[in-house]
Amino acid sequence: MPGSVQSQSKQTITQMVNQILKDGNLSRQEYFQLVTLFLSDFSVTDEERAQINQVFDQLQMERLRFID
Repeated sequence: MPGSVQSQSKQTITQMVNQILKDGNLSRQEYFQLVTLFLSDFSVTDEERAQINQVFDQLQMERLRFID
């Protein structure tokens, strides 16, 4: 079953990133979760890291805003 957990995690990260980019908003909790995932070496694929990095890039270019 490890494959299904990783697949579920990937889907969750993808959904989270898509929602953030669609809304243009990023909560501090979401930011913390993404930073934690990005910095962890545990079961985060290169594709997932690229998706998370896309959020960070958009934030740096001020295309996203923090919400509380």
